[in-house]
Amino acid sequence: MIWIYNLFVTFGSLFWVPWMLWRANRRKEAVDWKERTGDYRFQLKKGKPRLWLHAVSVGEVLAAIPILKEVRLLDPDLEIVLSVTTSSGHQTAREQPEGLFDHLVYYPIDVYRFVLAGLVRVRPSVVAVMETELWLNFLDASKNVRAQTVLVNGRISDRSFPRARALRFFYKDLLKRVDRCLMQSPRDADRIKVLGGRNVEVVGNCKFDQALEGLDADPVAWRKELGIDPARPVVVIGSTRGELEERLVCDGIDSTDAQYIWAPRHLERADALEAELRARSFRVVRRSRGDRLEPTGTVKEVLLLDTYGELAQVYCVADVVVIGGGFDRLGGQNLMQALAHGKPVVHGPHMQNFRDATEMAHSSGAAFTASTSQELRATLDSLLSNAELRRVAGEAASAMVKASQGSSRKYAQAIVSAARVS
Repeated sequence: MIWIYNLFVTFGSLFWVPWMLWRANRRKEAVDWKERTGDYRFQLKKGKPRLWLHAVSVGEVLAAIPILKEVRLLDPDLEIVLSVTTSSGHQTAREQPEGLFDHLVYYPIDVYRFVLAGLVRVRPSVVAVMETELWLNFLDASKNVRAQTVLVNGRISDRSFPRARALRFFYKDLLKRVDRCLMQSPRDADRIKVLGGRNVEVVGNCKFDQALEGLDADPVAWRKELGIDPARPVVVIGSTRGELEERLVCDGIDSTDAQYIWAPRHLERADALEAELRARSFRVVRRSRGDRLEPTGTVKEVLLLDTYGELAQVYCVADVVVIGGGFDRLGGQNLMQALAHGKPVVHGPHMQNFRDATEMAHSSGAAFTASTSQELRATLDSLLSNAELRRVAGEAASAMVKASQGSSRKYAQAIVSAARVS
């Protein structure tokens, strides 16, 4: 199977190489193409066990943080190499506290000589990949350098499972190179078993632990920093993706009574989003320019949070949070950080990537669905006009997140155990 896969990789390069370059050129920060070919230039510690943990982009990097903290507590001598695919993920990783990992690199493109070059250079004792990032050449090369391989916080989405099941012959061959499949939920565990996963366990979703990262935020300080009028409600809009979703949300926020803080999922969307809002007569200010909201109720105003790493703390000033990714068919974005702050959450109907957390939030009364701009406007009006409804939903949100914590330590224990075996 691996030879067939590599034939596709070779002949398909006529298509995926231009596509990859086009995607990279759209980012504000260039990737390191030498590292993407497995050419790593850092010095490794001699005689130390080594973990290579791969997190694709911003969401996976943030989810990996509580796991890495637990790994450090369990085995301080374990040398940690963290890899990412995107420049935004790279920047997010660089902004984390010093000592969380030893080396940060770009993940090699899944061409065999690239991944083998990187793995021979690093010589990991254990390779851990976050969520769904399973690449055949990388996993095969990992076994060739005798690393233990672990899928961490694994999930199989509603959207990807039918396609994967149709290619079960491929996934069965791929998954035989994964020593342990540690999954978020029983549904994810059942699905990966169908695809051929071995040593499958349900551990939980570490993003509930990650949700605690911004809870030390000071609402008073943030309100002052952002220029928020304490007499007016605040709606924080987090992680919207793409033009269709942005237009729907723009049409759903049409009140001069509320103050809006909007953080697009991809910062390169900020200029287009500003233009969209201005076309609807919003006054738009930008966090990246040091702008602040104006304490007036006579103008529709949005503060664009076009910066990295602040959204998790800014949730603390919200009365209501709108989470993106689900108004269009994009699978949804992480709603757990907002819930951890004790905030009611409104989202679109397409939350497959966070299916279990969304279902839990709805069962507890902490989340609300809006499918159209009219429904979004009506839901926001209902929440903003009813302080008791917000209080009950917020308390349910906090309680749900607290009851779901603790999986990061279990993932870290599995990683450290694998490092000691190899």
